Amino acid sequence: MPFPRFATGVYPILDSDTLRARGCDVLDAARALLDAGAEILQYRHKDYWSRDVVAEAEQVAGLCRARSVLFILNDRADYAKLLGAGLHLGQQDLPPQAARDILGPDAVIGYSTHNAAQLAAAASEPVDYVALGPIFGTVSKRNPDPVVGVRSLQEWRALVPQPLVAIGGINRSNAPEVWQAGADSAAVIGDLYPGVCDPDSIRERMDEWLRLKQTSKQVS
Repeated sequence: MPFPRFATGVYPILDSDTLRARGCDVLDAARALLDAGAEILQYRHKDYWSRDVVAEAEQVAGLCRARSVLFILNDRADYAKLLGAGLHLGQQDLPPQAARDILGPDAVIGYSTHNAAQLAAAASEPVDYVALGPIFGTVSKRNPDPVVGVRSLQEWRALVPQPLVAIGGINRSNAPEVWQAGADSAAVIGDLYPGVCDPDSIRERMDEWLRLKQTSKQVS
């Protein structure tokens, strides 16, 4: 089955730590995001991959596949290969070329960067999109890199030809300036899941994000 193309705009992330802290089920959250119209979904799990975790990721993959939505796994090339998923790599993960060798030429691969040198180096890597961050301060990452800022995002945008995903501390208030600075997409974790975290509230929040992107596109 061919991979769906990388979708720009809003990039929702199912972060297991965040969802667990807010008492929200991962599968319920995935369904709600997809019901709202998400065109890409990343499953992010930073702890041990037990059988239950693999089964959960597999179910999310199935939900995405049924709707022709691009499904991305964070960090793990082995499970991405097993589940027919795309892959998002960090600077300390498997090198992009090695991941490409494992997943093949058609898989969608993303790559995180945190400064101008890493961003420039990513331009020649075999990846489909590049992420830059944290743009703002973030609590979703355990050991965050130094804040990049919107000005640097705008100055460095020309360093890569690939679509650029901004990540880190992005919310509905500051997202428009991120898009206006040149980011093709805004990755969202914390502001995607309301304090009262249930399928209805997540669906409504994703609706807000998609409307915000559409409005920002019309303004620009």
